[in-house]
Amino acid sequence: MTSNTPLPPWATRSINLADPRLGAEALACSDDFFAPMARMLNPEPACFIPGKYDDNGKWMDGWESRRKRVAGHDWCIIRLGCAGTIAGFDLDTSFFTGNYPPAASIEGCPAGRDPQGNDWRALTPTLPLQGNRHHLVEALAGDTVYSHIRVNIFPDGGLARLRVYGRPAPQTIETGPDGLIDLAATRHGGRAFAWNDAHFGAAANLLLPGRGINMGDGWETRRRREPGHDWCLIALGVPGTIRRIEVDTAHFKGNFPDRCSLQGAWVPDLDEAAMPAQSQFWPTLLEESRLVADSVHSFAVDGAAPVSHIRFNLHPDGGVSRLRLWGLPAGEAI
Repeated sequence: MTSNTPLPPWATRSINLADPRLGAEALACSDDFFAPMARMLNPEPACFIPGKYDDNGKWMDGWESRRKRVAGHDWCIIRLGCAGTIAGFDLDTSFFTGNYPPAASIEGCPAGRDPQGNDWRALTPTLPLQGNRHHLVEALAGDTVYSHIRVNIFPDGGLARLRVYGRPAPQTIETGPDGLIDLAATRHGGRAFAWNDAHFGAAANLLLPGRGINMGDGWETRRRREPGHDWCLIALGVPGTIRRIEVDTAHFKGNFPDRCSLQGAWVPDLDEAAMPAQSQFWPTLLEESRLVADSVHSFAVDGAAPVSHIRFNLHPDGGVSRLRLWGLPAGEAI
């Protein structure tokens, strides 16, 4: 399976709870002699650099333990960026060919329990692994909320990347100083699930915490050479009424969109595969509005109905670092 293989539905309906940009952290491991455990959580795809070595051997983009000469197996404990229910995993051995583990398993520690204790529950069986590929595996988790996971590799070796697909628990919702919440934030379960182009940067970056660290930490499309405009679709983590739209073009100076607009609809039961076509006709929440370079833009929204999904349009193309949709959950007073 290559990195271009489409994700299964259980993954596309989820976010990566092990993203360090959400606060996920590799806390402890049995051994990371050849490559540090933290590297396994890097949100960027794994890479290979021929001829690159460090003091301990060949530089590898992931977590890699030394060759085990005693009984047992290696492991790594990870604190998730958001406690949540878990749908599945991607155990990625990209570029690990003669040094990948023959097998692995994953366990979870329920939220509120001590990860240094014994309350670890199996989230996968012991899985056979192959070198230089992605292993997409559904979890055995059910509805339990987990805060930590433990990756076991048998007996040793390396993993390039680990993704933990799931949904944040409701208690992770954070309210802003004005009493509004970011309905689309990744930490609240918001996710980008369709787009016409993401040549230079993933649409999912729009919903991450904080401001982008550079131009690569945003959504950027290629230069459009034909009529039309670019767009992406976002499922709100918390469906509700949008009161204020915030568009941040941080670091985009010669390539920010000339204008942006936003549409939305209450369609929680509509098949997401049908939404790209139907979203063209959703009600407009923000008319085409001018943008400028490297700035935070704030647009008030008055009298809008509750929405569950939005379409964010770039006119005609370009890059945006972050999108915030500040509002109130559906059913609360406007």
